[in-house]
Amino acid sequence: MALKVYAKKYQGILWLLVFGYFFVLMVRITSQYFPISHSTAFLNIKQTEVRQVALYLPIFYIHVISTVFVLLAGFTQFSNMLLRNYPGVHRTIGKIYVATLLFLAAPSGFFIGCYANGGLTSKISFVLLSLLWFYVTLKGFTAIRKKKITEHQAFMLRSFALTFSAVTLRFWKVILVYLFQPSPMDVYQIIAWLGWIPNILIVEYYLYRNSKP
Repeated sequence: MALKVYAKKYQGILWLLVFGYFFVLMVRITSQYFPISHSTAFLNIKQTEVRQVALYLPIFYIHVISTVFVLLAGFTQFSNMLLRNYPGVHRTIGKIYVATLLFLAAPSGFFIGCYANGGLTSKISFVLLSLLWFYVTLKGFTAIRKKKITEHQAFMLRSFALTFSAVTLRFWKVILVYLFQPSPMDVYQIIAWLGWIPNILIVEYYLYRNSKP
């Protein structure tokens, strides 16, 4: 029994360190876009959209800011200490997470996904990701409104798995470029799917394993 308690404790610490590292990395990547510019970092290769699509730049910034926020807010929702000792804080942050994701992060992701690099393959992936992200988050919210706690937890795990694709997408990009040095368009086509599908499969396997008696 004591061994299980220690295992959970150190597993939580390890997860905190891993998430902290990637979150800081995401903040550093996001900070490149401030002060607001038309041609910074990723926007350098999106000049056609910036010049020709009036809403592209503001919606891009909405997506960048809201995604970093839901990444941090979503992580706090899996803290047993917060849920046990401060349930009101857990609920408040959860509502903000859901509202930000449903009204800002997912819709803006859908919009910029329609202009994704890598052609139709990448666009389909990012549009599908944003729709699925919206759906599972809404299902998680409606489940807790109906007091279906187990269903709520399952859908919010799925939601955060898709939120975390903002991190894993960049992780896979570094690995692919380092190991195989593919062309930029090939990279976009691969990471468009690799960034989120393994995440959701891992969560589904976890939920399956934990549903067994």
